[in-house]
Formats: sequence, C-alpha cells, structure tokens
Amino acid sequence: MTETTPPQINQKLQIQTWWFTALLIAVNVGLFGWQILSGVNITDPAPVDAIAWGADFTPLTFSGQAERLFTSMFFHFGLIHLMLNMWALYIFGSVAEQLFGRSYYIAMYVLAGLMGSVLSSYLSIRDGYALLQHFDPKLLPHISAGASGAVMGLGAALTVISLFPPLPQQRFLLDKKSLLMVMGINLVFGFTVSGINNAAHIGGMLMGALLAATWYFSQKTPRKALAQAIAMMMGSLLLYAFYFYCTQLSAGLTPLWHEILRQNQLTF
Repeated sequence: MTETTPPQINQKLQIQTWWFTALLIAVNVGLFGWQILSGVNITDPAPVDAIAWGADFTPLTFSGQAERLFTSMFFHFGLIHLMLNMWALYIFGSVAEQLFGRSYYIAMYVLAGLMGSVLSSYLSIRDGYALLQHFDPKLLPHISAGASGAVMGLGAALTVISLFPPLPQQRFLLDKKSLLMVMGINLVFGFTVSGINNAAHIGGMLMGALLAATWYFSQKTPRKALAQAIAMMMGSLLLYAFYFYCTQLSAGLTPLWHEILRQNQLTF
C-alpha cells in the first residue's frame, strides 16, 4: 500500500493522520497490561478471567449482558494474540483511517468488530441446541475475544477497494495481489488451525467489505456525506437485525444457559 509517490525512508511518522488507530492500539495494550498486573496469565488466561474482563460468552451475552459483544473486542488471550492483532491493526488501520476518513473508519471498525462477535455468538447458539442432545453442564460454550474481527474488517475493506479502479482523489494505491494473499492466508489458517475464531473473522470481513463497497460508490455521488451516513445506518440496521435474530434463537436455550452458569458458578 503506497501513496501516489513512494514515501521517503527518512520521512517522519505522521501519527496525526492515523491517531485514532494509535489510540486503539494504546487502549488495547494498556488494558492488557492492567489485566496482567491484576493477575491474569500473560500467555494463557483462564476462562474465568476472560469472562470477568468482558469476553463474549454466549450464556451471559444473551442473558442481559449484550455489552460483551463490544467489550470482547478489547480482551486478548495472551501476549502473542495481542501482538498479532495490534500489528495487523497498525498495518491496516493506519491506511484505512486516512483512506476512508476518520468518522467512517471508526464506524467501520466498531461495526465490523460487533458483526464478528454476533456471528461467533450465533455459532455458539447453534452448538447450544446440539448440546441439548448430550447435556453436560460442565462443558463451557465457546469463549471469544480479541480485536481480530474488527481488524479483519479493515483488511477486507482495503481489499475490496483494491479491486475497483482508483478514484481520482484516492490517496493510496492498494496492492490487490498482496491484500488478497494476506486475507486468503488468514482465512486458510482460520479453517485449519484450532483455537482461531474464524467466525469472528468472517463476520468482520463481511461488514468491512459491505461498508467499503458503499463508501467507494458514495465517492461518485455529489452528496458524499449523506451517502456515507446512509451506508453506516444500513450497516447498523443489518447488525441489529442479525443480533435480534440471535436473541430470538437463543430464547429456547435459556434453561441450558442458566444451568451451565449455575454449575460453573459464573455470576458475573
């Protein structure tokens, strides 16, 4: 990803052009440091600690703690998980923030992260119905957390823009082959390596791709700001509709969720 003229090697880091990305990185790193100081394992946090710090845990998320869909975006399962996500956030975010504009970028990051969380929860709900056939209250449902859904949303957004002809005023020329390769590798790892929440990746990518495509075509209209506002509203409505569907779907699992929480003494 380069600008229309290659950057000079000795060019100063213009952090003011992507300060919100830097803020996101600082918040994630700061929260991780706070968690470690409070006693959370630096390499392999215990499930109870992940839940206490806001990880997405479907029995709680769909029992009155919907905020976990958001807070889970700021908890990471160990130092390596944090480092990988923050490096990807820097690579994608520093470009996306300047390309899309800060307001649209913030909406894209949040909506992609939330969509990743909801899709992950949907799979947990689906698995919950399977668990009803072989009930084991000691078997904890999937616990998910991390910024990867939001970050993959940014990566997908840049990839989509790279597929279209560059806009006249487009600041960055995006390398289509590199972006497709990076996103493809991430998807392959997600499907083949255990422990990776690929549902969050895919949910974030779908939202990021949708918002990127609508942003691109909004640049061709005379009322860009209005078109972008409509796109963000559409993304929000799509997210809410999916969340509402999951809420209705999970209603039949309420007794199971309560029993799992009771058996594991989870009362957060």
